[in-house]
Amino acid sequence: MTDPRRLVNKLWAYANVLRDDGVGTIDYTEQLTYLLFLKMAHERATRPLRPERIVPDEYSWQRLLDADGTGLETEYSRILQGLGREPGTLGVIFRKAQNRVQDPAKLKRLIHDLVDAEQWSQTGVDIKGDAYESLLAKGAEDVKSGAGQYFTPRAIIDAIVDCIRPTVADTVTDPACGTGGFLLQAFEYASRDAASFTPPQREHLQKKLVHGVELVDGTARLAAMNLLLHGAGEANGPSLIEVKDSLIADPGRRWSVVLSNPPFGRKSSLTMVGADGREAREDLEIERQDFVVTTSNKQLNFLQHIATILDINGRAAVVLPDNVLFEGGAGETLRRRLLKDFDLHTMLRLPTGIFYAGGVKANVLFFDKKPAGERPWTTKLWIYDLRTNQHFTLKQNPLTRAHLDEFVESFGSDNDARVETERFKAFGYDELIARDKVNLDITWLRDESLEDLDNLPAPEVIAREIVDDLAAALAEFDAVATALEEGGPRRP
Repeated sequence: MTDPRRLVNKLWAYANVLRDDGVGTIDYTEQLTYLLFLKMAHERATRPLRPERIVPDEYSWQRLLDADGTGLETEYSRILQGLGREPGTLGVIFRKAQNRVQDPAKLKRLIHDLVDAEQWSQTGVDIKGDAYESLLAKGAEDVKSGAGQYFTPRAIIDAIVDCIRPTVADTVTDPACGTGGFLLQAFEYASRDAASFTPPQREHLQKKLVHGVELVDGTARLAAMNLLLHGAGEANGPSLIEVKDSLIADPGRRWSVVLSNPPFGRKSSLTMVGADGREAREDLEIERQDFVVTTSNKQLNFLQHIATILDINGRAAVVLPDNVLFEGGAGETLRRRLLKDFDLHTMLRLPTGIFYAGGVKANVLFFDKKPAGERPWTTKLWIYDLRTNQHFTLKQNPLTRAHLDEFVESFGSDNDARVETERFKAFGYDELIARDKVNLDITWLRDESLEDLDNLPAPEVIAREIVDDLAAALAEFDAVATALEEGGPRRP
């Protein structure tokens, strides 16, 4: 079997060759996505047992192998454009695809020496999938590419999925899926018992367990390929990833699990007109009767969207910035609704210094959707503080899954059996509702670094935390300014 380390190193060697030509890691991963798909389709079409044609002959891998020089560039561009017009997974992966490798010699080397030299279909799912994921992670580290905004730290994803525990009986969606990290981990978690699955369960696992929505074509193709390389979805079937703006409308479907880290931008791309009759101004008006409040705050809109698409008794885990916990107006209205109509049972306060996008102070909200009723569904909100006295950086002291072990253990499988610890505290419904503006930005631990000057974190950690604090403060000022603008006089 192919050694995964060797494959990763080989992929990286080519990334370094192309970087000199201005092809960044994400662009390289995108080109690799196209070529890998074509090569794997070719392997399926030419295998001796049950050959399967996925790509039309006019766009086949063989045509790239037969071409040379500028003819190779022309052929490659023609194939990309043609496949972009195909339906299903093909269309999602190749939509608006472009050749970024301008040197024909390097393109030929990439095709012949790297991709064609390996038997990708025979390579273990975990090997080729892990190799691809390592490229996505490296791309997220490239600050200039901006790809970090689509990437949730793997340790956070793993811990969240370990708490939610998706099974083959579930349907899992992410309305802002990025490169598919949550979906992939949910798929792998549910696959653990695959050896004992019935044929219908196996089919559900591969074709219907996970579903994602992504606004950006380039990111959607990376998500679709990421899932495909790990065994989820079909190369010649419907795509598990939809390319659209999740916030435009209620999709009509409901899912038993929603896992998401919505984008941290402030503004919605379109005007929202909600059930409260207010509108958030932009160019195009859309009406969503399922939204309780109207706001241009993207996170609050994603929270409302998730509340809609979650099935009764479904469970959600959503990464949201601090402002969602304390913002007045629309924020307060939504928090009241979340506490009453849902069981908002757990919140994980994430540390700073763990996201590729700077200045992010975030939390994970865990809540279950309940049937309509008179009494509030939330009885206790358990908050785990992983932020106070925790100092992480992406390079020197990165967050690992082990740092989240205590939280996952405290989360447990029975909320009634939970035990309070120094970092894990429960707050009753009446106590929460009585707080000013139902502010859920709750802390109780003392910051030791403020008292013990001998145990200060390293200078680079302090510097990073100062930058993050300033960036978070600016985001809050922006939120206040936006709220004032929206509350001001309307332009005719």
